[in-house]
Amino acid sequence: MTELTLGRLLRSSTTGYVFGCKIPEAAAPCFGDFVKAPAQRGQTEVIGLVYDLAISDDGFVRPMATADLPEEVILDQRNNRNVPIEVSVLAVGYKNGAGFVHGLPPQPPLTLDTIRTCTDDEVRAFTERSDYLRLIAESAEAPAEELLAVAVQRAAAVRSPAERERFLRQTGRELARLFSRDLPRLERVLRRINPYH
Repeated sequence: MTELTLGRLLRSSTTGYVFGCKIPEAAAPCFGDFVKAPAQRGQTEVIGLVYDLAISDDGFVRPMATADLPEEVILDQRNNRNVPIEVSVLAVGYKNGAGFVHGLPPQPPLTLDTIRTCTDDEVRAFTERSDYLRLIAESAEAPAEELLAVAVQRAAAVRSPAERERFLRQTGRELARLFSRDLPRLERVLRRINPYH
C-alpha cells in the first residue's frame, strides 16, 4: 500500500487521537488500519491503529431518515455535506530519527495535523517486534481482542509467505506470554486471527 492522506486531526492525547475524514470511499480507513500522525514539530510520527469509525448526524439528516428520498438526494447528502466521519486511533508507538519505538509517544499530534496511512514497508518494520501488542491488549478504549486479531492479520498480509509464517509464530508466542493467565482470552484472539482453524 502506498501512503494515502486520510484526513485532519480533531483531538488527541498521548494514548490516541481522533481525526475527521470525508464519507467512506474505497481508500477510507478501516478498522485495524495502521495510520500515522506527525508530532513534536515533525520530529516524530505517532503510529496508531484505527479502532472506531463514527458517522454523526446533523440537524439536516435527522428528518431525512424517515422520508422516501430519491437516490440523487441521498448521493448529494453523502458527497456534499461537511459532516465528517470521526475515526478513533489507538497509539501503539512512534517513529523518530532512531527508528520505531513501541510505546506511548512523548507528545500527541496537534489539531489539524494531516493523518496518513502507513506504507506496507512501515507496517512490516513496525511489527517486526511484537512489543506493540501489549498496548493493544491493555487498552480500555479499544475492543482489544478484535483489534489484536485484525492488526496481526494486516501485519501478516504485507509479508511474503515465508516471512508470514515466521511472523505468525513469533506473534503467537508473544500473545501466549501476554495472556498466560487468561487462556480463554488467548484462544479467542487466536481464533480471530485465523478463523478457519
